[in-house]
Amino acid sequence: MIFKGVSEIVGTEDLGLLILTDEAKVRQITIVCDKAMAVQLELRVKKVPITKIMLPEVLCGLLRSNTDMDLELIIDDIVDGQYRTILYNKATLEPMVVRASDAVLLSLVGNIPLYIETGLMRRQSVMYRENSKGVSLPVNTISDKMLQAALDKAIADENYELASHLRDEKKRRNKQSEKTDN
Repeated sequence: MIFKGVSEIVGTEDLGLLILTDEAKVRQITIVCDKAMAVQLELRVKKVPITKIMLPEVLCGLLRSNTDMDLELIIDDIVDGQYRTILYNKATLEPMVVRASDAVLLSLVGNIPLYIETGLMRRQSVMYRENSKGVSLPVNTISDKMLQAALDKAIADENYELASHLRDEKKRRNKQSEKTDN
């Protein structure tokens, strides 16, 4: 995956979107992140000098100079409306779950390859359009709170088709939650 940039979600101040494309720059996925992560990634995009002494850069430098670890990151599933990302030591295949937005930062800072499971990319991605004014966000990758806010807004705007789609996603999540509780 190739990190293309950070965008904001209109109407929110505390969330951002990370845009990732496939190597051919044909398809994209978006990852919801908090404001703090959006700021961290924006610092790296702008190549702000202070980042050279920030913790992610220092720790990645320590790993490179003191170990022979060969790492990779794989986005392999969606769990509770969030992409699940695994950090693997390729020599030991030891997995560690990491927040998807942190994985993007780690990939960028540590030059660690970031992949996505093929079927997941096929299901979740949309066409990538360079310099697009907006991005599509699959409804199954937003939090329950964001889903409810979007549903409330769709109803208020009398966009009943969207409201129906969002309601169906809420029902799907509730059924899935009931299955895991039993």
